[in-house]
Amino acid sequence: MKEKSSAKLTFGDGRSIDLPVYGGTIGPDAIDIRALYPKAGVFTYDPGFLSTASCNSSITYIDGDEGVLLYRGYPIEQLATHCDFLEVCYLLWFGELPNADQKKDFDLIVARHTMVHEQLSRLYQGFRRDAHPMSVMVGVVGALSAFYHDSLDIHNAKHREISAFRLIAKLPTIVAMAYKYNVGQPFMYPKNSLSYTANFMHMMFGVPAEEYEVNPVLVRALDRILILHADHEQNASTSTVRLAGSSGANPFACISSGIACLWGPAHGGANEAALNMLTELQAQGGVEKVGEFVKKVKDKNSGVKLMGFGHRVYKNYDPRAKLMQETCREVLDTLGLHDDPLFKLAMALEKVALEDEYFVSRKLYPNVDFYSGIVQRALGIPVSMFTCIFSLARTVGWIAQWNEMISDPEQKIGRPRQLYQGATRRDVLPMAKRP
Repeated sequence: MKEKSSAKLTFGDGRSIDLPVYGGTIGPDAIDIRALYPKAGVFTYDPGFLSTASCNSSITYIDGDEGVLLYRGYPIEQLATHCDFLEVCYLLWFGELPNADQKKDFDLIVARHTMVHEQLSRLYQGFRRDAHPMSVMVGVVGALSAFYHDSLDIHNAKHREISAFRLIAKLPTIVAMAYKYNVGQPFMYPKNSLSYTANFMHMMFGVPAEEYEVNPVLVRALDRILILHADHEQNASTSTVRLAGSSGANPFACISSGIACLWGPAHGGANEAALNMLTELQAQGGVEKVGEFVKKVKDKNSGVKLMGFGHRVYKNYDPRAKLMQETCREVLDTLGLHDDPLFKLAMALEKVALEDEYFVSRKLYPNVDFYSGIVQRALGIPVSMFTCIFSLARTVGWIAQWNEMISDPEQKIGRPRQLYQGATRRDVLPMAKRP
């Protein structure tokens, strides 16, 4: 990093300290506060890390005010239109889009890693049949290190690469097996003559009794969902993966920690919440009740929330939302669901929200979750699997971020500080003297 300028912090007692300021290629500058505690004896206080850069990265860039999302510099709109998911995986891992030969070789490598160890499949039997698929995912992905311990040296670049390829290749198999186990159907082995996403849909929806028919429009729709969710800068789950990795934990354990974090309803469960909101509103009267519903949303005392709108980072229209809306329309048209009531309801709700000053002034625009739930529902994916699909997509981002962190000479084990407001030092009293 090259120092751009410096900032002076002055205390009330007259002390001051100069702090270097670094500039990114795009985006806000960052003040380096590493010398703050050693030289001044104070910490910064930033709950939720809203103004703290925990690392420097060259993978993903977000401009929330302008509605921009770039993977390695490429706009998400172009990637989702012109590339497939494995091209995006290659980009996030290697830093550049593949040429034809590189793409062919990468596809082949991933295809050769799609199967899981046969003993791993027996691990599913240790879970209750009605266990939530995400709880299964956390356990099974974490257990991969017990089966693939030949590539766990995190300081060996080749080992890191093999682990990355294994994770990218095996997550579709693991997710599909979690679904099959939950519904009581036999596991479907990968069919490597199919594309990455078509193979996943084959393992999800195919059965041994008949041949699974691939629908290219539906495959492309799911592929786009994976691309749109592949990485999203230093969000909660990515930060969790980096924090776990900073301790030297193996990559499978780190990705498992990311899955656990993603499971939280405030993070990976947003599309499920949006779909549930639309379903409930449809049951109450659908489009005719949108005006009444919006009034309740604006009433702070009603307890009614508008799900799928607004974003922690984006203060403009989420660039992924428009793509997902287009994908939603394509899927419903292909399946003959032109009059899908939930899609009509979603469009009506979006129109009202985008024209209402209450939402416009608060920059509550639709986010990617608003339409992705409708798409997945149309594809036949149950609500309980939505976050598993998210995990499958985000694994490549997590492993790329983890690899970048391991390779960063400035990286140290994560150790956030705190503003302590508990009791000061006191002595333990004998039991008889305690009040």
